[in-house]
Amino acid sequence: MLRPRIIPCLLVHQRGLVKTVEFKNPKYVGDPINAVKIFNEKEADELVVLDIDATVEGKEPDYKMIEHLAAECRMPLCYGGGVRTVEQAKRIIGLGVEKVAISSAAISNSSFVTDVSDAIGRQSVAVVIDVRKKTGLFSKGYSVCTHNGRKVHKVNPVDLALEMQKAGAGEVVINSIDNDGHMNGYDFDMASTMRRELGVPLTILGGCGKLEDIEKLISSCGVVGCSAGSLFVFKGPYKAVLINYPNSELKDKICMSGLATYAEK
Repeated sequence: MLRPRIIPCLLVHQRGLVKTVEFKNPKYVGDPINAVKIFNEKEADELVVLDIDATVEGKEPDYKMIEHLAAECRMPLCYGGGVRTVEQAKRIIGLGVEKVAISSAAISNSSFVTDVSDAIGRQSVAVVIDVRKKTGLFSKGYSVCTHNGRKVHKVNPVDLALEMQKAGAGEVVINSIDNDGHMNGYDFDMASTMRRELGVPLTILGGCGKLEDIEKLISSCGVVGCSAGSLFVFKGPYKAVLINYPNSELKDKICMSGLATYAEK
Protein backbone atom coordinates (compact mmCIF):
# COMPACT_ATOMS: atom_id res chain seq x y z
CA MET A 1 0.00 0.00 0.00
CA LEU A 2 1.28 3.44 -0.92
CA ARG A 3 1.58 5.80 2.01
CA PRO A 4 2.77 9.36 2.61
CA ARG A 5 6.49 9.81 3.19
CA ILE A 6 8.01 12.13 5.79
CA ILE A 7 11.37 13.24 4.43
CA PRO A 8 14.12 15.30 6.07
CA CYS A 9 15.91 17.57 3.60
CA LEU A 10 19.53 18.45 4.35
CA LEU A 11 21.26 21.39 2.67
CA VAL A 12 25.02 21.18 2.24
CA HIS A 13 27.15 24.32 1.89
CA GLN A 14 30.95 24.03 1.89
CA ARG A 15 30.53 20.44 3.13
CA GLY A 16 28.64 21.60 6.22
CA LEU A 17 24.98 21.14 7.07
CA VAL A 18 23.18 24.49 6.84
CA LYS A 19 19.71 25.99 6.93
CA THR A 20 18.56 28.95 4.84
CA VAL A 21 15.72 31.46 4.85
CA GLU A 22 14.29 32.10 1.38
CA PHE A 23 17.43 30.42 0.01
CA LYS A 24 19.67 33.07 1.61
CA ASN A 25 22.03 33.42 4.59
CA PRO A 26 23.00 29.78 5.16
CA LYS A 27 23.36 29.08 8.88
CA TYR A 28 25.71 26.28 9.90
CA VAL A 29 23.90 23.66 11.97
CA GLY A 30 26.26 20.69 12.02
CA ASP A 31 27.91 17.84 10.16
CA PRO A 32 25.86 16.06 7.45
CA ILE A 33 27.23 12.61 8.30
CA ASN A 34 26.28 12.98 11.97
CA ALA A 35 22.78 14.06 10.91
CA VAL A 36 22.48 10.97 8.69
CA LYS A 37 23.47 8.73 11.60
CA ILE A 38 20.74 10.24 13.79
CA PHE A 39 18.09 9.91 11.07
CA ASN A 40 19.15 6.27 10.70
CA GLU A 41 18.43 5.71 14.39
CA LYS A 42 15.09 7.46 14.07
CA GLU A 43 14.17 5.37 11.00
CA ALA A 44 13.31 8.22 8.65
CA ASP A 45 11.34 7.24 5.56
CA GLU A 46 13.81 8.83 3.14
CA LEU A 47 16.51 11.47 3.08
CA VAL A 48 17.16 14.27 0.59
CA VAL A 49 20.58 15.92 0.45
CA LEU A 50 21.00 19.02 -1.71
CA ASP A 51 24.39 20.63 -2.34
CA ILE A 52 23.48 24.30 -2.73
CA ASP A 53 26.96 25.30 -4.00
CA ALA A 54 27.51 22.97 -6.94
CA THR A 55 25.17 24.43 -9.58
CA VAL A 56 25.77 28.08 -8.67
CA GLU A 57 29.55 27.62 -8.77
CA GLY A 58 29.50 25.33 -11.81
CA LYS A 59 31.20 22.54 -9.90
CA GLU A 60 31.04 18.77 -10.26
CA PRO A 61 29.05 16.89 -7.62
CA ASP A 62 31.21 16.11 -4.59
CA TYR A 63 31.49 12.37 -5.20
CA LYS A 64 33.58 11.71 -2.09
CA MET A 65 30.95 13.30 0.13
CA ILE A 66 28.16 11.47 -1.72
CA GLU A 67 29.97 8.16 -1.27
CA HIS A 68 30.32 8.77 2.48
CA LEU A 69 26.66 9.75 2.78
CA ALA A 70 25.47 6.70 0.83
CA ALA A 71 27.68 4.34 2.83
CA GLU A 72 26.27 5.67 6.11
CA CYS A 73 22.62 6.05 5.06
CA ARG A 74 20.29 3.14 5.85
CA MET A 75 17.23 4.72 4.22
CA PRO A 76 16.54 5.64 0.58
CA LEU A 77 18.77 8.59 -0.31
CA CYS A 78 18.16 11.29 -2.92
CA TYR A 79 21.06 13.55 -3.87
CA GLY A 80 20.91 16.78 -5.87
CA GLY A 81 23.36 19.49 -6.82
CA GLY A 82 25.48 20.10 -9.91
CA VAL A 83 24.13 17.21 -11.98
CA ARG A 84 24.41 18.25 -15.63
CA THR A 85 25.31 15.06 -17.50
CA VAL A 86 24.04 11.50 -17.77
CA GLU A 87 27.48 10.23 -16.75
CA GLN A 88 27.31 12.19 -13.49
CA ALA A 89 23.89 10.75 -12.70
CA LYS A 90 25.07 7.20 -13.41
CA ARG A 91 28.14 7.68 -11.23
CA ILE A 92 26.01 8.93 -8.32
CA ILE A 93 23.66 5.95 -8.59
CA GLY A 94 26.74 3.71 -8.70
CA LEU A 95 27.83 5.11 -5.34
CA GLY A 96 24.68 3.71 -3.72
CA VAL A 97 22.24 6.62 -4.02
CA GLU A 98 18.65 5.65 -4.87
CA LYS A 99 17.53 8.87 -6.59
CA VAL A 100 19.20 11.75 -8.37
CA ALA A 101 17.56 15.18 -8.12
CA ILE A 102 18.02 17.52 -11.07
CA SER A 103 16.78 21.07 -11.48
CA SER A 104 18.42 23.72 -13.65
CA ALA A 105 19.70 21.25 -16.26
CA ALA A 106 16.22 19.73 -16.56
CA ILE A 107 14.47 23.08 -16.80
CA SER A 108 16.86 24.27 -19.48
CA ASN A 109 16.43 21.11 -21.54
CA SER A 110 13.65 18.59 -20.85
CA SER A 111 15.31 16.00 -23.09
CA PHE A 112 18.03 15.76 -20.44
CA VAL A 113 15.39 14.27 -18.12
CA THR A 114 14.58 11.68 -20.78
CA ASP A 115 18.25 10.81 -21.24
CA VAL A 116 18.84 10.42 -17.50
CA SER A 117 15.63 8.42 -17.09
CA ASP A 118 16.67 6.05 -19.88
CA ALA A 119 20.09 5.61 -18.28
CA ILE A 120 19.22 5.04 -14.61
CA GLY A 121 15.48 4.31 -14.62
CA ARG A 122 12.52 6.62 -14.21
CA GLN A 123 12.11 5.68 -10.54
CA SER A 124 15.55 7.14 -9.84
CA VAL A 125 14.91 10.59 -11.35
CA ALA A 126 13.46 13.44 -9.28
CA VAL A 127 13.04 16.91 -10.78
CA VAL A 128 13.12 19.78 -8.27
CA ILE A 129 11.13 22.89 -9.19
CA ASP A 130 11.81 25.95 -7.02
CA VAL A 131 8.88 28.35 -7.11
CA ARG A 132 8.33 31.91 -5.91
CA LYS A 133 5.16 33.99 -5.91
CA LYS A 134 5.22 36.86 -8.36
CA THR A 135 5.18 40.31 -6.82
CA GLY A 136 3.74 43.57 -8.06
CA LEU A 137 0.33 45.19 -8.32
CA PHE A 138 -0.57 43.49 -11.61
CA SER A 139 1.37 40.27 -11.09
CA LYS A 140 -0.10 36.98 -9.99
CA GLY A 141 0.89 33.35 -10.04
CA TYR A 142 4.36 31.89 -9.62
CA SER A 143 7.80 32.11 -11.15
CA VAL A 144 10.17 29.18 -11.53
CA CYS A 145 13.70 29.87 -10.29
CA THR A 146 17.07 28.11 -10.37
CA HIS A 147 20.59 28.81 -9.07
CA ASN A 148 19.39 29.30 -5.48
CA GLY A 149 16.55 31.55 -6.61
CA ARG A 150 18.78 33.95 -8.54
CA LYS A 151 17.72 33.00 -12.07
CA VAL A 152 14.06 33.37 -13.07
CA HIS A 153 12.45 31.32 -15.84
CA LYS A 154 9.31 32.53 -17.58
CA VAL A 155 7.34 29.30 -17.36
CA ASN A 156 4.27 28.21 -15.41
CA PRO A 157 5.23 25.73 -12.66
CA VAL A 158 2.30 23.40 -13.38
CA ASP A 159 3.07 23.34 -17.11
CA LEU A 160 6.73 22.69 -16.31
CA ALA A 161 5.89 19.88 -13.89
CA LEU A 162 3.71 18.21 -16.53
CA GLU A 163 6.51 18.58 -19.07
CA MET A 164 8.98 16.97 -16.65
CA GLN A 165 6.56 14.12 -16.01
CA LYS A 166 6.18 13.53 -19.75
CA ALA A 167 9.94 13.70 -20.25
CA GLY A 168 10.54 10.88 -17.78
CA ALA A 169 10.70 12.24 -14.24
CA GLY A 170 9.69 9.61 -11.72
CA GLU A 171 9.04 12.23 -9.06
CA VAL A 172 8.50 15.99 -8.92
CA VAL A 173 9.61 18.05 -5.91
CA ILE A 174 8.00 21.48 -5.46
CA ASN A 175 10.08 23.76 -3.25
CA SER A 176 8.66 27.12 -2.07
CA ILE A 177 11.30 29.84 -1.91
CA ASP A 178 8.93 32.25 -0.14
CA ASN A 179 8.25 29.75 2.64
CA ASP A 180 11.79 28.38 3.02
CA GLY A 181 13.02 28.62 6.60
CA HIS A 182 10.04 30.57 7.94
CA MET A 183 8.33 27.52 9.47
CA ASN A 184 4.87 29.01 8.90
CA GLY A 185 3.45 26.13 6.89
CA TYR A 186 3.61 24.76 3.36
CA ASP A 187 2.12 26.43 0.31
CA PHE A 188 -0.98 24.23 0.49
CA ASP A 189 -2.68 25.80 -2.54
CA MET A 190 0.27 25.03 -4.80
CA ALA A 191 0.56 21.53 -3.33
CA SER A 192 -3.11 20.75 -3.98
CA THR A 193 -2.91 22.07 -7.53
CA MET A 194 0.14 19.97 -8.32
CA ARG A 195 -1.40 16.85 -6.81
CA ARG A 196 -4.49 17.22 -8.99
CA GLU A 197 -2.43 17.62 -12.16
CA LEU A 198 0.39 15.12 -11.73
CA GLY A 199 0.34 11.36 -12.03
CA VAL A 200 3.86 10.72 -10.67
CA PRO A 201 4.88 10.85 -6.99
CA LEU A 202 4.94 14.40 -5.63
CA THR A 203 7.01 15.83 -2.78
CA ILE A 204 6.40 19.26 -1.21
CA LEU A 205 9.17 21.23 0.49
CA GLY A 206 9.40 24.65 2.10
CA GLY A 207 7.80 26.14 5.20
CA CYS A 208 6.94 23.18 7.41
CA GLY A 209 7.19 24.30 11.04
CA LYS A 210 5.28 21.67 12.99
CA LEU A 211 3.96 18.14 12.61
CA GLU A 212 0.45 19.52 12.17
CA ASP A 213 1.64 21.06 8.89
CA ILE A 214 2.51 17.57 7.66
CA GLU A 215 -0.91 16.24 8.64
CA LYS A 216 -2.57 19.19 6.87
CA LEU A 217 -0.51 18.55 3.73
CA ILE A 218 -1.59 14.89 3.69
CA SER A 219 -5.23 15.89 4.25
CA SER A 220 -4.90 18.23 1.25
CA CYS A 221 -3.01 15.91 -1.10
CA GLY A 222 -3.38 12.33 0.11
CA VAL A 223 -0.33 10.19 -0.62
CA VAL A 224 2.46 12.73 -0.92
CA GLY A 225 6.05 13.26 0.13
CA CYS A 226 6.20 15.71 3.05
CA SER A 227 9.70 17.13 3.17
CA ALA A 228 11.15 19.59 5.67
CA GLY A 229 14.46 21.04 6.72
CA SER A 230 14.06 23.41 9.67
CA LEU A 231 11.49 21.21 11.42
CA PHE A 232 13.99 18.35 11.68
CA VAL A 233 17.10 20.33 12.64
CA PHE A 234 15.67 22.94 15.03
CA LYS A 235 13.72 22.61 18.25
CA GLY A 236 11.76 25.14 20.30
CA PRO A 237 10.97 28.84 19.89
CA TYR A 238 14.64 29.84 19.90
CA LYS A 239 15.52 27.33 17.18
CA ALA A 240 18.11 25.41 19.12
CA VAL A 241 19.89 22.95 16.84
CA LEU A 242 18.56 19.47 17.56
CA ILE A 243 18.11 16.71 14.99
CA ASN A 244 14.64 15.23 15.51
CA TYR A 245 12.03 13.10 13.75
CA PRO A 246 8.68 11.60 14.82
CA ASN A 247 8.73 8.04 16.15
CA SER A 248 6.90 5.26 14.28
CA GLU A 249 3.74 5.51 16.34
CA LEU A 250 3.42 9.26 15.93
CA LYS A 251 4.31 9.08 12.25
CA ASP A 252 1.59 6.50 11.61
CA LYS A 253 -0.92 8.61 13.53
CA ILE A 254 -0.13 11.71 11.46
CA CYS A 255 -0.38 9.82 8.17
CA MET A 256 -3.57 7.93 9.01
CA SER A 257 -5.31 11.03 10.34
CA GLY A 258 -4.35 13.04 7.26
CA LEU A 259 -5.45 10.29 4.87
CA ALA A 260 -8.78 9.89 6.68
CA THR A 261 -9.49 13.60 6.25
CA TYR A 262 -8.45 13.45 2.60
CA ALA A 263 -10.79 10.49 1.97
CA GLU A 264 -13.73 12.42 3.38
CA LYS A 265 -13.36 15.22 0.81
